[in-house]
Amino acid sequence: MPRQPDRLRAAVVGTGAIVGGSHLPALTAHSDRVELVAAVDVDPGRLDAFRATAAAAGSEVTGYEDLGAMLDAVRPDLVLIGTPPSLHRAQTVAALRAGAWVLCEKPLCLTLAEYDEIAAAERASGAYASVVFQHRYGSGATHAAGLLASGELGAPLVAHCQTTWHRDSAYYAVPWRGRWSTEGGGPTMGHGIHQYDLLLHLLGEWTEVRAMASRLVHDTESEDVSTALVRFANGALATVVNSVLSPDEVSRIRVDCADATVELTHLYGHTNQDWAYTPAPHVAPERARAWRSPATDVPSSHTAQLGAVLDARAAGVRPPGSGPSARSTLEFAAALYKAAFTGHPVHAGEITPGDPYYTAMHGDHPDWSPQR
Repeated sequence: MPRQPDRLRAAVVGTGAIVGGSHLPALTAHSDRVELVAAVDVDPGRLDAFRATAAAAGSEVTGYEDLGAMLDAVRPDLVLIGTPPSLHRAQTVAALRAGAWVLCEKPLCLTLAEYDEIAAAERASGAYASVVFQHRYGSGATHAAGLLASGELGAPLVAHCQTTWHRDSAYYAVPWRGRWSTEGGGPTMGHGIHQYDLLLHLLGEWTEVRAMASRLVHDTESEDVSTALVRFANGALATVVNSVLSPDEVSRIRVDCADATVELTHLYGHTNQDWAYTPAPHVAPERARAWRSPATDVPSSHTAQLGAVLDARAAGVRPPGSGPSARSTLEFAAALYKAAFTGHPVHAGEITPGDPYYTAMHGDHPDWSPQR
């Protein structure tokens, strides 16, 4: 495919399953606006395999084994990061300093201190870093968010957020999983974060968290299950469950409002048909019919989020999934851990520099911090 001069030039960092299976199809879907030109991986065999896959999809990609060398040589407009979590902060900062916008797999970083370092790099460079929270995107989520924000469903009152998945011992045999220093936590950081990010996106600012966490099955540093009670600024109350112990896997959000219940049930991604609206008895049928999902069905996906990032880049505005909204989700994770490990409620804005949970999700709690 001949290069179109107005297309952005993109690079991927890490060429494993998430990049090949999600980021590459997203880039291909938006090939009219962005061109994949480079890939970085420390494993030459994996890098060569990815370049072959990308070539089959229409992208001639130059390979690099060093991020700095790629940034110096290519000067990409956009960098997509799909490496293990402990590498995200340094790689994101390096890309921002090179002037590139970033779309990075979750978690964007492992602590609030790291997030604030990324925010400083944004301010210095004028570029932006977004975290992959693809469940915010797609027509079903956009429709639900619009109905809730407009007040059409009535005031939100009670919500439930459930990520009950199953991971076996082989999953945790991968050295970086289940460790604070390399994954940042257990299912609270690595699994449920997608679903409760969507909950926060739908309901707005949270104000208070009370929580519990435990290791019930897996021999890991971090938890394998956590639960939380959450109060929102609008007065709504919610429960959040994050588990990797659940044979019947499901992802679910339910929001009970004064005039309707909206519910999303899926596993790893949703379409319009995964959303349901149940009107309260007093709601007229013609009003409820207007809540139906839109005719166009755009699944939640990396493709949908990349489109939103490219739209923001073209408009010169901060992209969704970055800045204060993304920080709020990471702060929620830190607050859940602090509430669980201390047994005390945690309020939004409480975890600041000097708080042990600002620099480590385990907060150096003696029952949860790594063995010295």
